[in-house]
Amino acid sequence: MDLVLHLADEYVLDNVWAHLVPPNDHLVDSSSELISANFSTISIVSQSAWPRDHIPRQLLSLSIITLIGIHLLYFIFAGLSFQYIFNHEMMRHPRFLTNQIKLEIQTSLKAFPAMMLLTLPWFQAEVMGYSRLYDNVDEYGRLYLVLSIPFFLLFTDYCIYWVHRILHHPMLYKTFHKPHHKWIIPTPFASHAFHPVDGYLQSVPYHLFIFLFPLHRWVYLCLFVFVNFWSIFIHDSDMITGHPLEQVINGPAHHTLHHLYFTVNYGQYFTWADRVGGSYRHPEPSLDPLLEVKEKTS
Repeated sequence: MDLVLHLADEYVLDNVWAHLVPPNDHLVDSSSELISANFSTISIVSQSAWPRDHIPRQLLSLSIITLIGIHLLYFIFAGLSFQYIFNHEMMRHPRFLTNQIKLEIQTSLKAFPAMMLLTLPWFQAEVMGYSRLYDNVDEYGRLYLVLSIPFFLLFTDYCIYWVHRILHHPMLYKTFHKPHHKWIIPTPFASHAFHPVDGYLQSVPYHLFIFLFPLHRWVYLCLFVFVNFWSIFIHDSDMITGHPLEQVINGPAHHTLHHLYFTVNYGQYFTWADRVGGSYRHPEPSLDPLLEVKEKTS
């Protein structure tokens, strides 16, 4: 998020903050005019009484960026997935709720602000330089750069497995995780339709990783977008089976079974944690909820 904040400051927020919190007179006199090397032209740099390292400014900027970003990711990716991947026949399933898509979107929109506030300390710590994000590829080498990607996925997958499984404990399930299991036949819009605490807890491994292990800033940004896309992708109720990676990748078919049977396939990307934990259920064509739709309409 420090990279996103830097880019936002550079191209948008410096001007916004200069307008909202104008600079003091002495600040303007001392540093607002810079002489460009090109033709000795004087350019005015947008400044604010709140500089970029001012913590209240950072917190407000991060809040705005996070809210805008999650809304864009949600509506763009979920909208595309719903339009082009989700089988609309599933909306005729007997367990598909009345006005379910509207309810999924409303639940997501209500959760976003609280999830943002819970996540804000992680982003702020990252911006203040406490994470192990790095810029120079040579610092850890190209091999580590490549290997850090599967390492990130394996680490977060295993952590999310246990967070997800613990959220199914009776003491926590009814309050925090049951709202997400309201969607027995989920659509991509159910991907973020969580109780805020549930959504936050399942996101903690993504933030924790960069405080424990080095990761390139651009790689982290790309992975952060990817994990949001993946969460949307596995909620499309798709039960296509028989593909070569079915034994390894925890895809939409596996997660569809999780929503149908609740206590199987807790993993996010891979099947190995479920296999080790005894919670794996293989997606078989006979388990496809689309069969109930066809039976109902036949």
